[in-house]
Amino acid sequence: MAQMATLTDKQANEYLNARPTYPTIWYKVLAGRTSDHKVAWDVGTGNGQAALGVADYYQKVVATDINEKQISLAKPHPKVTYLHTPASMSDDDLVAKLGGENSIDLIVAAQSLHYFDLKRFYAIVRRVLRKEGGIIAAWVYNDLVVTPKVDAIMKRLVDSTKPYRTPTMNLAFDGYKAIEFPFINIRLGSQGRPKALEIPHKLSLDGYLGFFKSWQPLVKAKEQGAELLKPSMINEFKEAWGDQNQVKDVAYRAFMLAGKL
Repeated sequence: MAQMATLTDKQANEYLNARPTYPTIWYKVLAGRTSDHKVAWDVGTGNGQAALGVADYYQKVVATDINEKQISLAKPHPKVTYLHTPASMSDDDLVAKLGGENSIDLIVAAQSLHYFDLKRFYAIVRRVLRKEGGIIAAWVYNDLVVTPKVDAIMKRLVDSTKPYRTPTMNLAFDGYKAIEFPFINIRLGSQGRPKALEIPHKLSLDGYLGFFKSWQPLVKAKEQGAELLKPSMINEFKEAWGDQNQVKDVAYRAFMLAGKL
């Protein structure tokens, strides 16, 4: 279903450390839009962060990912069942593992929808999502705001990734404005009009640089022999950051889409 590159052990750990915590109000709002709260599906779960948030509002969460390393790093929870779902798994097998037709109250795809084979994914969504009272939601963050000095260096880094971005990556950079989302609008972001949000977070300089070192455009560029995060740029980040031991308040700019059948 997904096309995400497999991360190395080091990259997966850096990704885990830098990924922000999604605001709990998001889960509360989404849960308020579903008519039942029995089962949720966190697809492309990664480190399980969204699954843990959803678990506060649903009796059971099935969290799936094609990346076995990410699943191995996910935090256990009594309500969450983690499943490695390789691309070779059939649709029927996946539907059965999720609980069968018309069984899911909420589907969430956090920072992952742009990696999916959307035709295949949406066909599965139409099978498992409850026809009455079920909701699907997806969100992505594509920018990180720290201070004007730090942000100016980041913009140069972001711009340098353009030749190495795939069309898939550009869906995320565009804040999901161009991604297909054929579901009925519930006023939480719709196709072509995602809802703009912010994710507050705290990062040290090491955490901030760790985010970039595990960032897919930079990984892709490195695979092609281009090291975009050069030592000179790292030194610029250090100078702009100031006290390198300081943990700063940062904000990830995010965009949400949500709908029903």
